[in-house]
Amino acid sequence: VQLQASGGGLVQTRGSLRLSCQRSGFISDNYVIGWIRQAPGKERSRVSCISSSTGATYYADSLKGRFTISRDNAKDMMYLQMNTLKPEDTAVYYCNVLIRRAYGTDTYWGQGTQVTVSS
Repeated sequence: VQLQASGGGLVQTRGSLRLSCQRSGFISDNYVIGWIRQAPGKERSRVSCISSSTGATYYADSLKGRFTISRDNAKDMMYLQMNTLKPEDTAVYYCNVLIRRAYGTDTYWGQGTQVTVSS
């Protein structure tokens, strides 16, 4: 399983970025894919995720209304549109997938993409 994250960069406060995650190496219709971020000196925290089977989405409370997760199953892609960015959104953003198997779940991580929001 491979997850290739891209789209990070430097942006000013109130700017926008779109992160992309290309997935490969697995065939499943029962997984949850999303983003986790880690800011300097802080623990990793869930940003958003989306269910492959239902399309249900989750957002961290502080991000609702600013971030939107979406997927393109035909392209094996997942996106995170981030609007009205704030300096506190500065972090490394990791693409992450939990695949439900008959025996449990497997978790995989991408390499991360840096998002820096300047004030």
